[in-house]
Amino acid sequence: MTLDLTNKKVTVIGARRSGLAVAQLVAKMHGRPRISDSGPADVIRKEIQGFPAIPELELELGEHSESFIGQSDLLVLSPGVRIDAPPVRWAQTRKIPVLGEIEFAWRFCPKPVIAVTGSNGKTTTVTLLANMLESAGKKVCLCGNVGSAFSQHVLDLKDKDYVVLEISSFQLESIVDFRPRVAVFLNFSQNHLDRHADLKEYLSAKKRIFLNQQPEDHAVLNDQDPTVKSLAKEIHSKVSFFNTPEQVAATGFTNPNFLAVARVGDILGVPTEVCRKVFDEFKGVEHRMELVRVLNGVEYINDSKSTTAEATRWALTRAFRPVILICGGRDKHLDFSVLTPLVRQKVKKLIVIGEAREILKKTFQKVAEVEEAGSLQRAVGRARELAREGDCVILSPMCASFDMFTDYEHRGRMFKDIVHGLEAA
Repeated sequence: MTLDLTNKKVTVIGARRSGLAVAQLVAKMHGRPRISDSGPADVIRKEIQGFPAIPELELELGEHSESFIGQSDLLVLSPGVRIDAPPVRWAQTRKIPVLGEIEFAWRFCPKPVIAVTGSNGKTTTVTLLANMLESAGKKVCLCGNVGSAFSQHVLDLKDKDYVVLEISSFQLESIVDFRPRVAVFLNFSQNHLDRHADLKEYLSAKKRIFLNQQPEDHAVLNDQDPTVKSLAKEIHSKVSFFNTPEQVAATGFTNPNFLAVARVGDILGVPTEVCRKVFDEFKGVEHRMELVRVLNGVEYINDSKSTTAEATRWALTRAFRPVILICGGRDKHLDFSVLTPLVRQKVKKLIVIGEAREILKKTFQKVAEVEEAGSLQRAVGRARELAREGDCVILSPMCASFDMFTDYEHRGRMFKDIVHGLEAA
């Protein structure tokens, strides 16, 4: 399974966090790391300078060229790169192998992987899984979309028992042999329709998490999600369901993420009481319904991780005060109207930002007051003016962040900085 990279030219498409981790891994395996990124050269160089040094790194910045790609022995894709992108087509024409970052890292991973996918709740679930396993005395590497790249850790797993991996449809598109010991599919709803042609293609990418599993592996499916549950007939590994009425009655847990973790705990022999203690002590994850501050009786909540309508549904369902909702960003071609009844019920004011603001305004203007703001700073300032004691201001964007921010974490940190900078009345 392990690749021999000695003196091989490995070209990584994309110089963000995952791409840089791949390049570093190539260098450690005695390969010749190369990066091609079409982004602005000054921005990319700054990002590279903030990462640990990569020996003899060859760069192509500001473009992808067929000649640069053609000199490769292997092409590795960062998660944001489409599998039909020009560099991929150029490589395929020349019969240059193409792997995604997850697949590439997998070839060097000596430990069993617990992989989690789904439209919503992945970060919370993998965080809880890692906490559960550590509480049970296991050593865990938590990586993937939750923070650091899989490639960054695969050579440092000697003392670990498991890798817990958050994995997206983008990463699953390009797997070849990737085989998790336990694969969890949390839920399925509309998402990433700017990347996938339709929901069918999106689902096809998601269910690839089970593609290479064998009868001794485990697939964990949501009993209450009809789309996810229906996959059982296609899966060749041992299928277990979470979120069943029987599980709820036996455990007393009602949160689907908790129930998914508990079911994995059952598979791995972790007592329910260990899970219960972990859940009781869980304070949530950063950028997901994170209480930032209470100012003049108004709660300010950072839910920047919510990049879909369904994620914002979760946020609004759990809001028990009148809501001033800040939302918007890069449109992923989702149907926001599914939230119309909940917005009518819960939201006293919407403040919309980013590229999707006109779509959001058109969608919700008949059920709530809507204002546009030119920046997150102005949106928070306006929310401060409108909010009254007993209200809550929630940043729950329903959209990707890339029109205004590096990622959802950047957006969330900016929101928190702005809120902490507000002066009390």
